[in-house]
Parts: sequence; structure tokens; C-alpha cells
Amino acid sequence: MTTADERSLVVEDRRIGDMGGASLLHLASAVVAAGLVFPAVAVGAPEPPPLPVLPIPTAAQLRWQRREVIMFFHLGMNTFTDSELGTGAEDPALFAPAALNASQWMDAAAAAGASLAILVAKHHDGFCLWPSAYTAHSVHASPWRGGAGDVVREFAAAARARGVDAGLYLSPWDLHDQRYGREVAYNEYYLAQLHEILTGYGSLSEIWFDGHKDKNATNMTYHFQEWFQTVRQLQSSSIIFSDAGPDVRWVGNEDGFVGTTCWSTVNRSMITIGATGIENYLNNGDPWGADWVPPECDVTIRPGWFWHKNETAKTLSQLLNIYYTSVGRNCVLLLNAPPNTTGLVEDADIARLREFRAAVTRIFGTDLAEGSTARASSERGGGFAAGNVLDGRDDTYWAPMAEDGYWVELRRPAGARAFNVVRIQEHVALGQRVERHEVYVDGVAVASGTTVGHKRLHRLARPVVGRTVKIWFAARRGPPLVSAVGLHLDPHETTRAPQYKLNGIAP
Repeated sequence: MTTADERSLVVEDRRIGDMGGASLLHLASAVVAAGLVFPAVAVGAPEPPPLPVLPIPTAAQLRWQRREVIMFFHLGMNTFTDSELGTGAEDPALFAPAALNASQWMDAAAAAGASLAILVAKHHDGFCLWPSAYTAHSVHASPWRGGAGDVVREFAAAARARGVDAGLYLSPWDLHDQRYGREVAYNEYYLAQLHEILTGYGSLSEIWFDGHKDKNATNMTYHFQEWFQTVRQLQSSSIIFSDAGPDVRWVGNEDGFVGTTCWSTVNRSMITIGATGIENYLNNGDPWGADWVPPECDVTIRPGWFWHKNETAKTLSQLLNIYYTSVGRNCVLLLNAPPNTTGLVEDADIARLREFRAAVTRIFGTDLAEGSTARASSERGGGFAAGNVLDGRDDTYWAPMAEDGYWVELRRPAGARAFNVVRIQEHVALGQRVERHEVYVDGVAVASGTTVGHKRLHRLARPVVGRTVKIWFAARRGPPLVSAVGLHLDPHETTRAPQYKLNGIAP
């Protein structure tokens, strides 16, 4: 618009003001003449999605979260010395897994329904499962495959052949290498080995770091930031795990459970990798955290991380409980199955993994909410209807208008079957929002909790039929975005004591 046009509008505005607003037609004419007519919203245009609540996950973090169960394999010197923590002085000649078959390990991963498997390439004793050019303490010095073997290569090849993504763990604590304790020299050594595994074995989907070491271990400063940036440079799509992420955090224990409150957000600046006293913060997360770093629950199927002859696998009941307290509380479960001294995962362990996956499939393969209709406290628009919680899609969700109370209700068809598990899922692509929720069946409270996140599973005290299932939400960070509500029957569950405490968010 020209300066002359601007002056014309000002004059016209004054003239209309002098007329006491008697003729708005003149103002409309002036606006049209000046080209200031704004386009109208198209009739029937869809309502745009709500703004995200920051921080939000990357595409790689979303893919990782949807895996839900991944596998860990511990094989090394400890396997042959019947220990959990080596000394670093073990003779490489002890490493002799004569029947090693990484394809059989992938049988174990497939039995558990895992789409990603992580191998311990080097544990704390410093023995390398690949022929590293930077140390003699590796498979090259062992009798296995005549000194020409490479466990990491066989593992990566078997994973690719089976359609399983591969990941690697390289222990920072090294009880063997004499450079350990000399900051520059050891960090250069570690980074050189990291470069070897990042460039020699194809695409890797997760790289595992930790800060674990004995309290009496030699003092050592790790250059984590240099290591992380090297992963970003050489394996840019890989997820990086450590106490502080940057992509995935440790859950704070090795027992396979996360707290009943679990935020995917933390402040990374508050976490020192390897420090003590941070376990509760890691377990619960931080609702006001500036960084999206969801937790990974690591646990082993046996008492030990390495194979021991006198140990057996956890029971099905124990594994299902771990699933509910990890995956069912907004975590990914990292389940370890250690190969034995022959280089094979025990048949009994694979059978237990298969039993576990069959049980999970039996429980969650049938959604007893099917055939229900949904209504809600409000709906943002047609694209965000309450019915989206029943469509089985990750990319759709119910979005309410901003209001004081949020709820979604399922009305089940006549003859609906009994259920004893309630599944709730947030659309976390736009941030995690729910801070409290309560579940009612036919007006009776049956479960309650705090966070939801990717997935929250509630096991009820007993199976219920119920015609209506209503879930109330409290979310101060923004209206809750709920992608799924499911109802399931767990035949393995017996009558339980109620595991909920009402938060008073329903009227």
C-alpha cells in the first residue's frame, strides 16, 4: 500500500468518526480500495492440530519407543570364569565358544518379539569381541575360530539376515588397558575403538554407554561429549543411551521397572553420568524437563547378566510383571539373554522368551473395546474426535478443547466380554501432557495413576464386564491428546488387591 493510500485511509477514518460512525460502508469501501481485504477461512476446512508442548521426541526416538521390547546379549570372559565382574587379567585362551551361532541368538530375539538386539562388544574386563587393532586383548588372541573370528561381525550379519536391527555396548570402564586413568591417552584409545565398531559393521540402531565402575576403581574422566558427537557423525540415525541420554536414559535400576510416575522429560544438565543419588530422578523423570530423554528398563532373564550353570530363567509371571512395570509405564524393556559357554542361548531360555511373547500377544492381540462407541468432554474438531481412541492408529488422537475437566468415555456393546487390563496411550509426538488420570467402569472407580506417556497399562483387581468405561484426565501442560484406549483380558492374572488411590479429579 502506498503512502498516499495510507493518508487516504486516515482521512476516511476521521470523516467517519466525525459522522458518529453513521456510515461503515465508506470504511469498507476504503479498505477494499486499499487492498486490505483478508481471505476468509475456507468453509469445511479442517481444524489444525494443537500446538505441541515442548520438548517433543525426534522421529528416531518415536521409532525406538514403539519397539517396546528389545534384546541384550552378554558374552565374554565372565561367561568362561563363572563371574559377573572380571579382573582384566583373564587369559584370552579361555574364550572358546565352540558352537557359537549368532543366528540362534536371533531366534531368541524373535521369540521375544524384539526388533532390536544389542551386543556387549566389550565389558568392564576390557576383552574385545572383535579383533581391535588397538589391543591384543581380544578374540584375535583366543583359540576361537583359530584367532580369526569376530563375534561382532557374526552378530551384525545374523541380525541383518533376520531383519533385526543391531546395537552395540562398549564399556568405558576398562580393567585391562594400562592407559585407563590417563585422561587423554585412554579417551583416545576408547574413541579409536568406538570408531572401529561404528564404521566396521554396517548400520547400528543403538549405541550403549554407561558410567558404571567400582567405587574403588582408578579415577577416570570420560569424554562423553566427544564420544556422542562421534556417534552422530558416523551413525547419525542411531539412538544414544546413557544415564543422561542424549536420546535415551537409564531407568535408575536393573530390575526392569520404572516408577508409577514416569515422565519422558528430564533436565540433562542435572544428570552426571555414573553419579550416585540420581536414581529417583532417572526413574521418575521431570514434568518440567527441557529435554526429551525417555527411559530404557534393562533387566536380565536370569539372575546374572552372564550365563551361569546353576541359574535358570525368570518365570512367566515374573516376566509379565516386568512387562507391565516397564512397557506399561512408558518405558522400553531391554531384556538380556546370555549365551552359554558353547556360544548358544539356552533352549530353556528361548522357550521362556517364546512363552512370554505368546502371553503378551494373547493378552493384547484382542481389544475388547472393539465395537464400542466413544464420546468425550469436548472435541477440538472433526479430525480429533473421541472415536480416534478406538481406530488402532498411532497418527490419530482425541484432542479436547481447553477446559477445566477432561474425560473420554467408551460405551460397550451388549454382550461385551469381561476385561481386567485397561490400556491408555498418549499422542506423545506432540509432547507428554497427562499428569493424573482415573478409570471408572459403570461409575465405579477401578484404577488411577499419574503419567501415561506412550503407554500405560492398568491391571484391575478382578475381571469386570461393564457397559461404560470413563477415563478422567488432569493435564496442566495442555489439553491431553489420547491416541488409544484399549480393554484386554489377562488370563494369567488372578484376583488382585486394588492398586489405585483416587486423585479426586472426577466430579
